[in-house]
Parts: sequence; C-alpha cells; structure tokens
Amino acid sequence: MKEQKLIAITGPSASGKSNLAINVAKELDGEIISVDSRQIYKELNIGSAKPTKEEKQGIVHHLMDFIDITKDYTVADFADDANIKIKEIIEKGKTVILVGGTGLYFRVLLQDFDLPRVAPNQELRDSLNEKSVEELYKILTKLDSEIAKKIHPNNKVKIVRALEVCKTLGIPMSQAQKKKDSPYKVLWTGLNSENRDFLYKRANLRVDKMLEQGLEEETKNLFMKYPENKILLNTIGYQELYPYLQGDCSIETAIDQLKQNTRRYIKRQISWFNSNKEINWFDIETKCPEQIAETIIEKYKKL
Repeated sequence: MKEQKLIAITGPSASGKSNLAINVAKELDGEIISVDSRQIYKELNIGSAKPTKEEKQGIVHHLMDFIDITKDYTVADFADDANIKIKEIIEKGKTVILVGGTGLYFRVLLQDFDLPRVAPNQELRDSLNEKSVEELYKILTKLDSEIAKKIHPNNKVKIVRALEVCKTLGIPMSQAQKKKDSPYKVLWTGLNSENRDFLYKRANLRVDKMLEQGLEEETKNLFMKYPENKILLNTIGYQELYPYLQGDCSIETAIDQLKQNTRRYIKRQISWFNSNKEINWFDIETKCPEQIAETIIEKYKKL
C-alpha cells in the first residue's frame, strides 16, 4: 500500500476550491500546495484570484507568489518543486492538500504522465514567436496532431513550448512522453455544478469583485512595468483589459470579453477533469462547503 497519502482538490474557476482547502487544512493540520499556473507568479494577485493573507487564515501555502513573470517556468519545474514540498510537509507530520484548477499540473504530478525534460531554447522561441498563433498551431498540428488537440489554438505559450520540445527532440512530443506510477495515494475531490448557469453566475460575480478590488489598476501597472509580457498577454484577467488600456475598446467591452473567456475556460477545465475517473465530485449548488469538507475529512481518515 502506498504510504504517502494526500488530498487533491480541483475543479473549474469560481467553484470554491481555495476556501474548501483552507477549511480542510484547519481540521487536518494541513498545508496547501497551489496547483495553479498563474498563482505561481509574483505580482499577479487580483487577476489570478490569489488568496489574500486574511483569506489564508494562517494556513501555510506553498508554490504561490514565488516566480518572476519574466522567468520561464515549465510544468516539469512545477512537478519537481511540488514533489519536494510534499516530502517536506509529510516529514513534518502534516497533511498535504493540493488545490487548483490547472489540469496539466495535476496530471504530471499525480497521474501516469511524465513530460520530456527539454531546456528552454530562447533563440528558437524568439523565431517561433515571430509567427502568428494561427501559423504556429498549423505547424504543431502537422508535427504532433495528438498534442495539438490538447492545447487551445489561441494559447501561444503552450504551442511554442510544444514546438520547442518537438524540434529539440526531433520526434513528436506525444512520443517522448513516458508513463509513470504515482508514488502517492490520492483522495481526489472535485467541485462543480450540474447547473452550468449557477457556476457561470459565480464566475461573473468573481470578475465583478476583482474589478472592485482594483484589477484595472493592477493590470495597468503590470503592463507599464512589463510591456508585451507573454504571461500577461496569455492570462485571463489581464489579456482582456490590454486592448482597453491601449484605447482599442471600451471598458464595458473588455469586461464582457473577460467574462466570456472565463466561461470558456471553465468549459475546458470541466472537460479536462472529467477524463479523471478517480475524482469524487461534489455539486456546489446542492452541497454546502461544510458538508463537503466533513465528507473529505472522513474519507481521508479512512484512506
């Protein structure tokens, strides 16, 4: 039997993952590892829905707010860092709780999927970035149609990375991926709602809250400090406000686009996580957070 057990809490944006993880951590003397490809970055606070110091309620959070947005950070880097943190938390006798909505991070860390280790090649990236995202996606589709199907056609950062791996190794990225056995016993938990409108309404309210908290000012400051930064231009919450800041659209249009892109992202997240048959799903419309936390705690103690 696998000795290292942990809890994984996932699901789409605005489903209440962070709050649930904190409540579970308080009851199980746990520490949280963020599994979010945007909360890892310093300065991306409001737009990445990073929990504040008050919201963390004294619970230790790892792999959050520790990478400069000018630095390259791959999913393989995340897996290495997360494994180190998991070991540290277990050695302290505490419960490991992984929480977030980045499906690939979860898959590489906890499931039977491993990525080839290919160092960043800035010269190659620069040449690829000169092409449009449409051109790059066509190239990737020809080189590795299997990987292309798993990447959104507008996600230039991921497309460039996949092409970098293909071109460096000289074979499709999908062929270079290896299977592995997870060293952990995982209690998979997912938050969702069968009523998609209920989830979308929560997401819209979260966008409104972000704007009230100062998302526009945060975005303006970030683009002034990091013009044309690839992370900002590929992050929901910032990329939509960029045209407005450039004078190319109204704030109302930018907000509508942000809410629409958030809904689309939620659809992709749900589709990704539905492929994991180990997840125990909870409907956030019919189950209150306290009930869900209580069930998770009971299941974990029996794991």
